[in-house]
Amino acid sequence: MMGEGEAFARLGPVGTDSCMRGDLSMEIDIVPYRDSSATAEDWRRALARVVPAVVVLRTTAARAFDTEVASASYATGFVVDKSRGIILTNRHVVKPGPVVAEAMFVNREEIPVFPVYRDPVHDFGFFLYEPEAIKFLSYEEIPLAPEVACVGLEIRVVGNDSGEKVSILAGTLARLDREAPHYKKDGYNDFNTFYMQAASGTKGGSSGSPVIDCQGRAVALNAGSKSSSASAFFLPLERVVRALEFIRRSWDTFGGHPDTVLIPRGTLQVTFLHKGFDETRRLGLNSETEKVVRNVSPIGETGMLVVDSVVPGGPAYKKLEPGDILIYINHEVVTQFLTLETLLDDNVGGEIGLQIERGGVTLTIKLMVQDLHSITPNYFLEVSGAVIHPLSYQQARNFRFNCGLVYVAESGYMLSRAGVPRHSLIKKFAGESISKLEDLIEVLAKLSRGARVPLEYVSYIDRHRNKSVLVTIDRHEWYAPPQIYTRNDSTGFWTARPAILPDTLLLAFCPHSDIIGKGLFSVSAWRDSGPVLSKCHHSDENWEDGAVHKENIDDQVGEVSCNDDAKIEKKRRRLGDISCSEGKIACNGSIPGLKESVSRHTSNFENEALLDDKILTSTNASLAEQAIEPTLVMFEVHVPPSCMLDGVHSQHFFGTGVVIFHAETIGLAVVDRNTVAVSFCDVIISFAAFPVEIPGEVIFLHPVHNYAIVAYDPSALGAGASYVQAAKLHPEPSVRRGESVYLVGLSRSLQTTSRKSIVTNPCAALNIGSADCPRYRAINMEVIELDTDFGSTFSGVLTDDEGRVKALWSSFSAQLKYGCSSLEDHQFVRGIPIYAISQVLDKIISGATGPSLLINGIKRPMPVVRILEVELYPTLLSKARSFGLSDTWVQALAKKDPIRKQVLRIKGCWAGSSAENLLEQGDMILAINKVPITCFRDIENACQELDQLNDSEGRLKMTIFRQGQELELLVGTDVRDGNGSARMVSWCGSVIQDPHSAVRALGFLPEEGHGVYLTRWCHGSPVHRYGLYALQWIIEVNGKLTPDLETFLDVVKGLEHGEFVRVRTVYLNGKPRVLTMKQDLHYWPTWELKFDPDTATWRRRMIKSLNSST
Repeated sequence: MMGEGEAFARLGPVGTDSCMRGDLSMEIDIVPYRDSSATAEDWRRALARVVPAVVVLRTTAARAFDTEVASASYATGFVVDKSRGIILTNRHVVKPGPVVAEAMFVNREEIPVFPVYRDPVHDFGFFLYEPEAIKFLSYEEIPLAPEVACVGLEIRVVGNDSGEKVSILAGTLARLDREAPHYKKDGYNDFNTFYMQAASGTKGGSSGSPVIDCQGRAVALNAGSKSSSASAFFLPLERVVRALEFIRRSWDTFGGHPDTVLIPRGTLQVTFLHKGFDETRRLGLNSETEKVVRNVSPIGETGMLVVDSVVPGGPAYKKLEPGDILIYINHEVVTQFLTLETLLDDNVGGEIGLQIERGGVTLTIKLMVQDLHSITPNYFLEVSGAVIHPLSYQQARNFRFNCGLVYVAESGYMLSRAGVPRHSLIKKFAGESISKLEDLIEVLAKLSRGARVPLEYVSYIDRHRNKSVLVTIDRHEWYAPPQIYTRNDSTGFWTARPAILPDTLLLAFCPHSDIIGKGLFSVSAWRDSGPVLSKCHHSDENWEDGAVHKENIDDQVGEVSCNDDAKIEKKRRRLGDISCSEGKIACNGSIPGLKESVSRHTSNFENEALLDDKILTSTNASLAEQAIEPTLVMFEVHVPPSCMLDGVHSQHFFGTGVVIFHAETIGLAVVDRNTVAVSFCDVIISFAAFPVEIPGEVIFLHPVHNYAIVAYDPSALGAGASYVQAAKLHPEPSVRRGESVYLVGLSRSLQTTSRKSIVTNPCAALNIGSADCPRYRAINMEVIELDTDFGSTFSGVLTDDEGRVKALWSSFSAQLKYGCSSLEDHQFVRGIPIYAISQVLDKIISGATGPSLLINGIKRPMPVVRILEVELYPTLLSKARSFGLSDTWVQALAKKDPIRKQVLRIKGCWAGSSAENLLEQGDMILAINKVPITCFRDIENACQELDQLNDSEGRLKMTIFRQGQELELLVGTDVRDGNGSARMVSWCGSVIQDPHSAVRALGFLPEEGHGVYLTRWCHGSPVHRYGLYALQWIIEVNGKLTPDLETFLDVVKGLEHGEFVRVRTVYLNGKPRVLTMKQDLHYWPTWELKFDPDTATWRRRMIKSLNSST
């Protein structure tokens, strides 16, 4: 007996454990056991015939579709027609959506296979292969014998159990009338059929295995198992035999492989359950009816079919009800699923008559039999990574919605950014009702890039309430233009075509300054109150980063590999005088009017009233809070899953920042890099001073310090531009121990929150270790610590009594290990002295000499930063003395800095840096240019002096202490811009970039030309299928070195679709590896994403696809 809530595992690639209703039936089929005379020799001969015909299937679901997710997995199949090359397996192996598969025979011959049919309801499907491709194996097809199955029959399950190439499990059929197992409430489930049960204990990978008798005949198809016991569930083969016969007839009719295989399948969109006679009597079955049914039914019949559920909008909707007992169909007593399905399949498109009993009342109903294939989708729309298609019968039955509604199988970026989850149904878009997929495409074609429109959807979890969100159409080319994929049954592939005409607004490229119209963004929907949880991190489903986990659902190939960072090469931008409607860049690089106060806009009555309300509500606030409130902003940051570079560990961030410059043509705000970690993202800024949210653009990421500068267009604020103010920065004098400061920040409802605190340590040295997937981490920084704050997630600013900003109260990210567990993300907050920010701000305002960046339609030169690319840590002078440092130096360093009393030591040099071969781990830096060095700021000042001296060599004259000796060295420095990574390549579903700073900070690059860095991979891609995961360098492809992205692209351009590629890699730990991988240009073309300095947008370029070349 199976109790309520026991879990069942579908043994296929995406099999999942789920709760199932208790099976209260313990009936045993009394057909006598007929094979008791089978001997060990009989089984040996049978297995010798069967094993060569059993294949290991390696499948890759390239896209999420219907009930399945994108995945890579192992399963089993077996040859049922050798001459035509037909392999039988489970439906959840064949997949309802795009799939790429290979079959490996017992002698390790591998051949590609293509789906030819998958049943819309029952868990079986067929793959097709070329029989001539098998050259070295002698095998025979396995005959199907569903009539042989009986209780007590000794069976063997032959297949790829738990990932083993061949596994043979013994068992005995215990039941033939088991209810179909329920795997998942929002996934595939079989129904309207009996299953067989045996205690064979099959596990993942054995989906599609033949269940054979001692004569080598297949009596059932292995499908699922019960996770809490050794029970396995087998699908009867009667409907499989019928489908195979139709395929053979089509083959004979066409004289070869048919373009399409038509297997008639009828449905009433009704789920029936087989209930015992006692239960049917309680439901109201008349005794006379029961007597008639028992008389005409086969001997041993134990019950009748009862309606369990009816899908809304189907032929039986509002005509049949749960609890109805089926008596007749077309005057024939029907008590078995097989009879029911035969009648439906033979009457597709016709009318049938049903006689039922409902609460003891006999009813006669006429129903049309619907074509089951007509409500099984065979196409989908892919837009911004989302997969959208008509709601299938499978999911309509699960969710109790009408078939054909617009269903979100995968949210992608655009929809997930708006909060639309998987399994949602889109009801309205941009104010127009959406009833079918074509309606959605029509509305989408009318929208332009950057447009923000409402979308209304409903979820099966909360089916009685429609939810409304704002969807932002991608402004950058993060994804390919929308495409329609349609299943081609003759080839087994899904062919793509553009969903929208090229001249539509959505595909028309607009310059950056024209993309977002003024006033387009409405008031932000912040709802939470109280101190803000400044970091709200959410990750996407499909792309993976670095830590490796095992997924074993049907032995899924997927080791969830970690993406580590991704760096988009430096954005190189042209210098030049650019004129536009907003003004001109002067020839010296300064920006006219930036130091002038912004002109006040004329406010209407409502805006004045709003301002008066804010003044009234802030009368109880401190002077510091009142002064700083107009400068505070809230950042919401979204990172597209398709280009999560530089090891960014989440797709969604929140955090508080502060406006540091506000003029007519440009506004600048600063925030920590745990909120704006990378430049390839979409930033929305909400202002405390005025209820408006507008887009921002990342213009500077400090390579070392934990802050980013984001620009916005003040004209997009409308009347709110006059209320927003820039904070007054007060870098000097620096914060001192015991000083009183105000900590001021924003709640998620944009309410200002503040408290007075005492500085306990103004110069605490940070020590953040590397994450398991290298990503940005603050190094070589001293931060401010307070006695009290609002917790580890509240960020803002530290001000004096007059509201002048002394420091940015920032969020930092680290990974910590708790006990024996793996590393977990941890956040903490500390203060960053404002001098580090004001120095860069001054360069931006006065006109820097670095590369230009298009901001609000004007090209402005951006600063570069000279740094010593080493990681440092402080050591107390008392410890340094124990290492042999002389008293003279101890006294000199203590005199220079009597507070810190420390010396800086080398923790490691960045790989590829100018200092790499000069400085060594453990070196103590004593002086630069004979001036003692005691803190990180001393080294930064020394680097800045090199810029002022126009030292082209950029070398520091260092005095170091190494292993008891003082050495004088000339150590090179490096100049870095604030752009972060600016380029990536997608190849075979992987995200590849040049090694970024966090990887280089580990101190190791491969000797073979450094290589390109694999930072992330996608589920269902070739790299997922063949195990080319993240956190490694690709140093060779087919024997050709790939030291950088340009060389890598030159190599992969010459690779063709279906070609096996030899890839040589090196892991972060230095371990080399060689693997082979089959390139798939059909579903996974090669493309690059690169920042375009002329338009300040990210542009996508196709490198090579199946139907195009570079």
